[in-house]
Amino acid sequence: MQQKFSTGPLRFFIGDVRDNERLNRALHGIDIVVHAAALKQVPAAEYNPIECIKTNVIGAENIINACIDQKVKKVIALSTDKAVNPVNLYGATKLCSDKLFVAGNHLAGKDGPRFSVVRYGNVIGSRGSVIPFFKERVKVGKLPITDPRMTRFWIKIDEGARFVERCLHLMRGGEIFIPKIPSMRLTDLASAIGPDCEQETIGIRPGEKLHELLITRDDARHTLEFEDLYIIQPGIHRWDYVDSAVYGGERGKPVMADFEYASDSNTQWLDLKQLKAVI
Repeated sequence: MQQKFSTGPLRFFIGDVRDNERLNRALHGIDIVVHAAALKQVPAAEYNPIECIKTNVIGAENIINACIDQKVKKVIALSTDKAVNPVNLYGATKLCSDKLFVAGNHLAGKDGPRFSVVRYGNVIGSRGSVIPFFKERVKVGKLPITDPRMTRFWIKIDEGARFVERCLHLMRGGEIFIPKIPSMRLTDLASAIGPDCEQETIGIRPGEKLHELLITRDDARHTLEFEDLYIIQPGIHRWDYVDSAVYGGERGKPVMADFEYASDSNTQWLDLKQLKAVI
């Protein structure tokens, strides 16, 4: 990054969200923070739970306190579909992190920084994602599939970045922002990457789900639907929160009481042809 972005008032720090002193130094004079630090590999988190907790939970609390102490104005924390009804440790730590950031508005008080969360599914082509793994396994002619029924939400890196930027303008504090994004079948992704490869079913890994959720039925009563996103409003707000359904000039409508946003029942899909174009 330092080689690519060599101009402008940029500072590049080596540090860790576990290090309070370093965080306070790095955030001095900063107005906006996008919190993307996490240990995110599901099997590694299952095997090293306390390390995942130190970064994803304690690190989140450190970010919140440092942002309050340094008088940051806005904070967006990046979450994941795995934080919804979690069945693995990674998802559980991200759910805990989400709760901390929403509650951070209470710690900050009326005049402190505002904290919100952005939640989306798997990022296409990100480090550690299945696409680079499949592309490497194409060389041997066999692609391992955990379960042929598996579905996932997908978003491109640039789309995720633009969504975060947009939510920074929309946020009042305490919301969880969720983009409307497509789902895909893992078998279709494998066929798009290696059309001539054999697909071998190897079984679900520890902590994996068949399908992912972005909004549960329990969250539906706090959820507003907009043209291209959903907003879960905070259930409790006692700071200077403006309780309104209008965001960015658009009025959201409450979703149905039994609504849920799941990867297997999603109305948007990436088919085989579209996946080939994306990857």
